[in-house]
Amino acid sequence: MRDSFADKDPLLEPFRFTIRRRYENFILREVGFTEAKRPLTDAFNSYLYYGLHRLENGWVFREWAPHATAIYLIGDFSGWQKQEKFRLQPAEHGNWELFIDPGELKHGMKYRLLTEWNGGGGERLPSHVRRAVQDEQSKVFSAEVWDPEPYRWEHEFRKKLKNPLIYEAHIGMSTERCRVSSFEEFRQEVLPRIDALGYNTIQLMGIQEHPYYGSFGYQVANFFAVSSRFGTPEELKRLIDDAHGRGIAVVMDLVHSHAVKNEAEGLSRFDGAPDLYFYPGERGEHKLWNSYCFDYGKNEVLNFLLSNCKYWLEEFRFDGFRFDGITSMLYWDHGLGRDFTEYKYYYDGNQDENAIIYLTLANRLIHQVNKNAVTIAEDMSGMPGLAAPIEEEGIGFDFRMSMGVPDYWIKLIEDQKDEEWHVGELFYQLTNKREDEHTISYAESHDQAMVGDKTIFFRLLDKEIYTSMHVFGRNMIVDRGMALHKMIRLLTITTAGDGYLNFMGNEWGHPEWIDFPREGNGWSYQHARRLWSLAGDTNLRYRFLNEFDRAMLNMVTKERIFKERPVAMVRDNERQALVFSRGNLVLAFNFHPQQSYTGYRFETIPGRYRGILDTDSTEFDGFGRIDAQTEYFTQYGKSEENTLSIYLPARSALVLKLQEN
Repeated sequence: MRDSFADKDPLLEPFRFTIRRRYENFILREVGFTEAKRPLTDAFNSYLYYGLHRLENGWVFREWAPHATAIYLIGDFSGWQKQEKFRLQPAEHGNWELFIDPGELKHGMKYRLLTEWNGGGGERLPSHVRRAVQDEQSKVFSAEVWDPEPYRWEHEFRKKLKNPLIYEAHIGMSTERCRVSSFEEFRQEVLPRIDALGYNTIQLMGIQEHPYYGSFGYQVANFFAVSSRFGTPEELKRLIDDAHGRGIAVVMDLVHSHAVKNEAEGLSRFDGAPDLYFYPGERGEHKLWNSYCFDYGKNEVLNFLLSNCKYWLEEFRFDGFRFDGITSMLYWDHGLGRDFTEYKYYYDGNQDENAIIYLTLANRLIHQVNKNAVTIAEDMSGMPGLAAPIEEEGIGFDFRMSMGVPDYWIKLIEDQKDEEWHVGELFYQLTNKREDEHTISYAESHDQAMVGDKTIFFRLLDKEIYTSMHVFGRNMIVDRGMALHKMIRLLTITTAGDGYLNFMGNEWGHPEWIDFPREGNGWSYQHARRLWSLAGDTNLRYRFLNEFDRAMLNMVTKERIFKERPVAMVRDNERQALVFSRGNLVLAFNFHPQQSYTGYRFETIPGRYRGILDTDSTEFDGFGRIDAQTEYFTQYGKSEENTLSIYLPARSALVLKLQEN
């Protein structure tokens, strides 16, 4: 074992015992599964055992339901009535098993389980169902016999993403049409956009089957099933394969923090027992989310969840996961209503040590399955060690989301006038990250655009977004919004620790909010889609934001900005000017709403500089106040070091590159 991550932070000294104990408990759990003789990944293959599988001489179906007294397969093949020949037989350790003759089942047949227990019974979907479909009339979900020709992969993807540039996307709302989109439509219509912009990673939401479309995919029922509303498993594979062919990684938004309460579709009261997969009593219920919390201390649950990680990696070749809702898992009170202002709140006994061990096991297993896989933690509490290596007593995530950044931008836009923006505080908030853990920053994700909230661009423009986005005249409110939208994104990505995320369509200022079909809006798709035509309309100004996003990502990739950390050079709060360096780049921001600065001087590395990105360029609908051909030379004076003098227009940012010393 290497030195502990706690060695790098003296404030963690009082908690070293707890940190070490957590690591030792993880090791004990790992050895218990592997017997110290095999990789962890060899121990978790539940999806190869449970569920429906074709054999050479028929089929076999297995299920774990220790409290059941009888289980039947019912479906098209039995007239949806229980028949003795489709009755499962009990096996060891609460398992049930049924062998089925070859001619009984055919591809596309629907089926469910009829489970009986002492005092009751009910129809259920198998725990490891890989294909669940909903009847359009009855709205009932059924399992489907899925036995197509195996998908033939065309592209290998062996990249290790050191700096993910993530395009967060939802398949269903990726079309402009008022309906649910498909994997194929996304592959043909949206994937080329992502590729052209320069993102190297796609994060797909809502892939695991969820009965309520409006949950955005965060109320999962069937953890091994691809949501059939978007298409078939093979179509998802084709999408991932195509992305790999373009050099783009695909990570999955993985929900292991909770499960939907639905009984007919999900794991709730699966065999009559309320705590088969979940903690008993109040600990098993997340009241705010109205869902159930997994019992991470139970071996069978660990087998289910860890096998689930392996399944998505091996069967679909996902390149990793963004683990949703980590905060809810880490703390018994789910971190609700708490401000994590002191380190003691990470070690005060409110932590679910079982969940911490599970997350560490998951990171170990994922990286054993694919050494290049990426794991990203969504945690708003800031627990130390979350993205520290396991060998350093950390939990092992590759990255953690900088969740305070979007909250800060919203607070700034909503609570302060433009002339009150404090650039020193702004730079601190955007760069205040644990140096020993890799982070991904973002100005906004899907969270900041949900119904009742607004995207950044909508906040900046408000009603003008409906009337004044045309190119036939200038509007002061739109000019302000366009300028700040570019500056906010540029500052966010250039101060980011190790990566960046954007939600689908927000790069070009998608208007309004996200609201999925529900009873309260008349089951409308009006706000559950992306209006791509706005970004392509030459009469509208959205296209300039789209072009800026492309240029920004190209600059970030070409200049490999994440190799060096940002270093503050000027934090001029009075004039609202911020200048910092990142390697051989100098980034100058003027947030003042009216005042431009001629001959703005600051010290820097001596040499010749040229501008490589200007938010005020007419190419991006700016005012073109800086000549793109201008060269800048440092000067040396008797009373000062090497200084650079530049023109810094109001509400603009300029990226300069050192050409030579």
